[in-house]
Amino acid sequence: MQILFNGELLPAASLNLGWPNRGLAFGDGFFETLVFEANHLRFVDDHFQRMQQAATALQLKLPAALASGEALATTLLQLPHANALPAARLRLQLWRAGGGRYTPLTTACEWLATTEPFVADDSPIATADFAVETHSVHSPLSFCKGPQAWLYVRAAHERQRRGLDEIILCDAAGHVAEAGAAAVFWVKNGVLFTPSLTSGCVAGVRRAQVLRAARAAGVEYREGLFFQAEMAAADSVFTANVASLRAVLRIGAKEFATPPPALLSLATAHSSQA
Repeated sequence: MQILFNGELLPAASLNLGWPNRGLAFGDGFFETLVFEANHLRFVDDHFQRMQQAATALQLKLPAALASGEALATTLLQLPHANALPAARLRLQLWRAGGGRYTPLTTACEWLATTEPFVADDSPIATADFAVETHSVHSPLSFCKGPQAWLYVRAAHERQRRGLDEIILCDAAGHVAEAGAAAVFWVKNGVLFTPSLTSGCVAGVRRAQVLRAARAAGVEYREGLFFQAEMAAADSVFTANVASLRAVLRIGAKEFATPPPALLSLATAHSSQA
């Protein structure tokens, strides 16, 4: 398997991260997960925008190879081609270069991109429930992926232990935030609902696409802080991330109808665009 490390294409077995490494020592960085399919990367501009925001929040400077949407696509497209993958899931990890303790010594980044085969899974989620052991936390970095990854690791442990297919995080006040690795949406009387970023949810690339498509189609939608009971009163529920859209059939004891096909068609309308 070939990887990209600081712009160099090399065998995964030869990777040497070296030390000091602020990514390992402090989690001083972030990551993006992208999907390659039909010979292009999905949602490149949205990924790049979130990367810019994360770099600004962490006071990092994106390397030239990743410093625009066009550069990001050109750089990362090397990976699926080098590994002969017609469809691939890519992970791009960035962390601050250099050493130091809590006070950083540079704004420069090191980065690593890896890939694996991608198979879409849009199958319905049979059983879900609200997390009871972990809450989402709104912070200056909660919009991006990486700095709060421990939340999702804890939630995944709880999901496994409870025998669920999906788990839904809420903030400490009980407002719905997101699923374990996806944004969450629900429909009530034809209106589309999703938690606002103030709930502590990630500013998901697919979340942004669904809302953008809803605006373009004139579909009424509401972002806000909603309690569990408001979500439980929905007609239908679905999750959305860069990899898939999945209907949720049950949360706790409450069963839901499958989301209207027109709505799911709307949500997938731009999934093939770069």
